[in-house]
Amino acid sequence: MLVLAILPAVVLMTYVYRKDTIEKEPLGLLLVLFLLGALASIPIVVGEMLFESVVLSGLYEGSLLYIILENFLGVALVEELGKYFVLKSRTWKSAHFNFLFDAIVYAVVASLGFATLENVLYLMDGSISTAIGRAILSVPGHAIDGVFMGCYYGLAKRDERMGNARGVKANLRLALLVPVLVHGTYDFFISTGWLLLFFAFEIVVTAAAVARVRRVSKEDAPV
Repeated sequence: MLVLAILPAVVLMTYVYRKDTIEKEPLGLLLVLFLLGALASIPIVVGEMLFESVVLSGLYEGSLLYIILENFLGVALVEELGKYFVLKSRTWKSAHFNFLFDAIVYAVVASLGFATLENVLYLMDGSISTAIGRAILSVPGHAIDGVFMGCYYGLAKRDERMGNARGVKANLRLALLVPVLVHGTYDFFISTGWLLLFFAFEIVVTAAAVARVRRVSKEDAPV
C-alpha cells in the first residue's frame, strides 16, 4: 500500500522532470522541495483546523455557504498557500532558477511532496480501490495545481529580470489565485456530488495543464 501511495507522485515528477529539456534541475534541490512540501502538511492541517473551528463553527454544515467557504478557503487556500510558501522561500533567489520551465518543475515537486504524504495518510487504512482512485484523481489534481502555479511563478521571475515590478506582483498573485480556484472547484464539485460537472472539469483542467507543460517545455526561455 505504501508503494501505491508513493508511485503516482514518482510517475508525475518523472514526466515533468523529463520535459525539462534545456537544463535539468539539481536532484538535491528537488528533494528538498519535495520534503518541504511534505512537511508543509503540518501547518496546513493546523490552518485547516483553525479555519473550521473559527470561521465555520457558526454555520450549518450542509449549507451552500459552508461548502463554498470550506472548499475554497478552508482547504484550497490553506493548502495552496503552504505549497506557495515552500516554493517561493526556497527557489525565488536560487541561482538554478534561470528558465521558465524551472518554475513548473519546482511547483509540481513541492505540490507532490504534500500530495504524497497526504496520500500515505489516507491509505494507511485504505483499500486498493481507494489507492487507485486517488492515483487517478487526487494526486494528479495536486500536480495540476502545481503546473498552474509554476506557469505564473515563472512569468513573475521573468518580469523581475525585466524590471517590471507590476508584472511581478500580478503574476505572483495569479500563481496563488489560479491554483486556489482550480483546487477549490475540484473539491466543491465532489462535496456537492455534482459528478458530471466534476469529471467535465477534470478533463478540461487536465488537458489545459498538459498543454501548458508541453508548450512551456517546447518554448522554454531564460528568465
